[in-house]
Amino acid sequence: MKKLFLFLGLISLGLVSCNDDSNSDQSYTYKVSMTDAPAPYDAVFVDVQGVEVITSDGSSFALETEANIYNLLELSNGYSIQIASDIITEANVSQVRLILGPNNSIVVDGQTYPLSTPSAEQSGLKLNVHQQLLANVDNTLLIDFDAHQSIVEQGNGSYSLKPVLRVVDVQVTGTISGSISILGVNATITAISSTGEEFTTITNEEGAFQLSGLQSGTYTLIITPETPYLPLTIDNVIVQTGLTTDLGVQVL
Repeated sequence: MKKLFLFLGLISLGLVSCNDDSNSDQSYTYKVSMTDAPAPYDAVFVDVQGVEVITSDGSSFALETEANIYNLLELSNGYSIQIASDIITEANVSQVRLILGPNNSIVVDGQTYPLSTPSAEQSGLKLNVHQQLLANVDNTLLIDFDAHQSIVEQGNGSYSLKPVLRVVDVQVTGTISGSISILGVNATITAISSTGEEFTTITNEEGAFQLSGLQSGTYTLIITPETPYLPLTIDNVIVQTGLTTDLGVQVL
């Protein structure tokens, strides 16, 4: 009888071992995209050279990256661009590093200036994410720059980039969209969460706007158009995961 119990125990251990091996062989599709909030410059160019993922066990994965010089100001109002994607074998992502090259610049009133980013060129911009990946889906991380807050003008007239940004797990966020009734009028759109966090964009040439990467919850939306038009406040805007809340045309 003892031999039988021992034999069954070995079988059980074998089954557990097989299950563990199958879990360790799991792979996950991981993508990184980039977007930006509006800024009062002609252009802000960042030289993206690489994206690296650090998992909770300390493993490092260099993602297949679309190395290029991107104009952040073309990536606002709901627009984003995928900059990296790959297959990784760990489910818990703790950090993403965005590595920039030396060819960063800013255009102000038609004049181009170098944009210094020393830390990003050496060890990369370190973004803490703590993201749990899912199998059989495209796990996407959105890096949301705020170029307006990130640009620092030095006393000698030069510029540096001290990035102000947030990271968003696209799988657990929603979107607010809509438009204003008067074409040709610029308006700033601000969504304020129940915790006081603010998210901002501007209307495009057709008066449309979109705010993406919002956590589910209730928001207050403030539309601030150019004078002589008055601001418009919309309360209790509900955002749900994976859905777009379309506010339609808002009459100013």
